[in-house]
Amino acid sequence: MPHATTHTVTLNGALGHLVDVQADVSMGQANVTLVGRADAAIREGVDRIRTALINSDLGWPATKRTTILLSPADVAKSGTHFDVALAVAVAWADAGLDPRDLDATAFVGELTLSGGVRPAVGVLPMVLAAAERGISRVFVPEPQMDEAAMVPGVEVYGVRSLAQVVALLRGQEPPAAPPVAAASGTQLLTWLGEERLDELDFADLNGLVDVKYAVEVAAAGGHAILLSGPKGAGKTSIAERIPTIMPDLTAEESLELTAVHSLAGVLDPGGGMIYRPPFAAPHHDASKASIVGGGNGQVRPGEISRAHCGVLFLDEFPLFRADVIEALRQPLESGDITIARQEESVRLPARGLLVLASNPCPCGNYATNPQANRCNCAEAVRRHYRNKLSGPIVDRIDITRHVTPAKPSDGDPFRPAETSAQMAERVAAARRRQHERFVGCSWRLNSQIPSPRLKDAWPVPRKAQELIDRETYRGRLSARGAVRVARIAWTVADLASVRLGIDVRPGVDEVSTALRLRAGEPLDLRLALEERAG
Repeated sequence: MPHATTHTVTLNGALGHLVDVQADVSMGQANVTLVGRADAAIREGVDRIRTALINSDLGWPATKRTTILLSPADVAKSGTHFDVALAVAVAWADAGLDPRDLDATAFVGELTLSGGVRPAVGVLPMVLAAAERGISRVFVPEPQMDEAAMVPGVEVYGVRSLAQVVALLRGQEPPAAPPVAAASGTQLLTWLGEERLDELDFADLNGLVDVKYAVEVAAAGGHAILLSGPKGAGKTSIAERIPTIMPDLTAEESLELTAVHSLAGVLDPGGGMIYRPPFAAPHHDASKASIVGGGNGQVRPGEISRAHCGVLFLDEFPLFRADVIEALRQPLESGDITIARQEESVRLPARGLLVLASNPCPCGNYATNPQANRCNCAEAVRRHYRNKLSGPIVDRIDITRHVTPAKPSDGDPFRPAETSAQMAERVAAARRRQHERFVGCSWRLNSQIPSPRLKDAWPVPRKAQELIDRETYRGRLSARGAVRVARIAWTVADLASVRLGIDVRPGVDEVSTALRLRAGEPLDLRLALEERAG
């Protein structure tokens, strides 16, 4: 009985399932039966592949019974990228060709009625999933060949048409075909892209030494930071410059982030692997789905996942919708985001540096000093504005800095402000220390250390721990906050080690600095300035 099996991949968030596409063509009532929890796009694909096979001179079993099974049958499947796998399975079964031609081979691509192949969303995570399950050869649309080739150990064929796929499988010369148009997600307006951030530098900002130090700690250890202060104080300028002090992504981080952007359908086909930390700054009227992920049909990553290993800046944070603010609890705690629906649960990575900015009131003019206070907001309005930052969210923010406008006298004409390159060098060195410390672990930065391992393997000294315990006893720190202070202290020690050129372990000074960073209290910059001079 003629039958054939091809392979493709269906995505459930960032998780890929290898799917066997089994086609059986036999005598019986002429019809097509498609089983295996296929969505409407796949079912509609039967009409596409019938016409594509006929127009590719490959024929269609119009007088036979055709049964197609998508296995495993209990996994929900979606997407138009099943087309090529479906067409090849039917063609092989109908012609009775050698099924060994299809061994360890996966197919990704949508078909046009003429037999052309169109790009699909999520090629990189699909090929990653296929490679993990023993697939050694993949056929993808030609514009996405470079994307698929990012996965080592997989032989990649970029094709333009179904006829080319069949010819290559048979070992024949592929016929000519018109070029395949790139995906619609290609970046066109580059003048509006992140390239403008490349021209920014921390040396442009006068003063703000304590805020720059706090940002450096946040970038080195991956600690979430809240910048509060009146309008025009420089909160946005600071946030936009944070990517300039972050090191290039590691090979593992680069592959993760590129796969997320591929899954979101925003990966530039000509851009290749993403090596620089991304920067995302959605507007405060953005929906929950756009921030955390979701959408109709297949779940797409939101801004928080697209900023994985980079910076997610939420300006005017209290103005975001309440459901968006509360949805940040999980990524702030665990570094990922789970999107649950009736029949599926999707988990996406979200280990980016979260930077929040907040004004003291809706008008942005409130000041505790009566002489400087120009706020015209009622007290009830200010209270409602501040209450948008709920206790559980505030407790998950590692560092708080109150930004005040810099004065002309804040600058030192004999000592220019540090450049982003100088700060980036220390941040990179501090991160290298963390990578060496956590070799063999599932986390990379101090902010990601699980609480039990932090206490067992990397505790702070007894006298330093007494400072944390005293603040906890007074009610100024929660149990979660105490753990986060210890994590910050390790990052402060790592930066001190880089500046001084010696191995510094967290002690009383480092824990004291961490407590002030978390509480938003003024820093004792004497030690920090001495370390910078050293």
